[in-house]
Amino acid sequence: MNATSAAGQMPQLVTEEMMVATSDPGIEIYLRNKRPAGMSGFRPEQTVLYVHGATYPSETAFDLRLDGLSWMEYIAARGYDVWLLDLRGYGRSTRPPEMSDRPEANGPIVRGVTAVKDIGTAVDFILQKRNIPRLNLLGWSWGTALMATYTTQNVGKVERLVLYAPLWIRQTPSMLQGGPGKLGAYRTVTRDQARERWYAGVPEDKKASLIPAGWFDAWADVTFATDAEGARMSPPVLRAPNGVIQDAIEFFGAGKPYYDPAAITVPTLVLHVEWDHDTPPYMAETLFPLLVNSPGKRHVALPEGTHSVLMEKNRMKLFEAVQAFLDEAKR
Repeated sequence: MNATSAAGQMPQLVTEEMMVATSDPGIEIYLRNKRPAGMSGFRPEQTVLYVHGATYPSETAFDLRLDGLSWMEYIAARGYDVWLLDLRGYGRSTRPPEMSDRPEANGPIVRGVTAVKDIGTAVDFILQKRNIPRLNLLGWSWGTALMATYTTQNVGKVERLVLYAPLWIRQTPSMLQGGPGKLGAYRTVTRDQARERWYAGVPEDKKASLIPAGWFDAWADVTFATDAEGARMSPPVLRAPNGVIQDAIEFFGAGKPYYDPAAITVPTLVLHVEWDHDTPPYMAETLFPLLVNSPGKRHVALPEGTHSVLMEKNRMKLFEAVQAFLDEAKR
């Protein structure tokens, strides 16, 4: 089924947005929820929380309507209570005060420990609001390391774990660049840099057909609009916290695991894509055998797509693979 026909069959969905206070004064995190209208009963196996990667927020990819349908809506239309989270420093969540200063004035902010704490705040909020003991976690890129780390520390609150484009110990140079000299609080990304990074590793004869016409601009427009301060710069930029880069230097780039995969004891899906240069296939292939205590674990390799396949012509292959894994728990 293509996105157009899927959108045409979609039931009415309810959307809610909220800011949730963290334990740190002045810092709030943004949550968005979509679910079928009239949904009154909530169950762990039909509740999903998504978190983004190292540079861009959640809603501008996960809930970006392309061909009339977002991935968030695709899941919600199948009877799920779906949530997304922007970590502090990203999207609609509070930007720490360091982000209004010069990058070099402060050290890297929003490291993994802080991001996992934000995930914990979001999870506890959802579990209390829905009166359920557990939920499914879905992470993309850096978000996979965060969601996996949270799971190792809170396994009783996790039903299933989806790791899309998982980040693991690096054998090749990172696509993330913190800039020259000492690593500052945050980095900036231009629209052209985002486009160049997206296409990295794609065969030349496949580039023209990878992203349907208008889709990159649709994503870039809404993504860069989330950073009002960055939009006023010349050229306009998106600012992203550098905590992830500091973690990458100390862990992923230094051959040290960020978390222990053997501590994950819930069903886990590891999914990678053929042309992913941000988290190359070897990362998923190395990680999967280490999930020795994950019952019913699954490894899916998708062809002809990049790190951002969720916004490319083959995105329905990703949607279908993840949905099949989530739906197993409903049987």
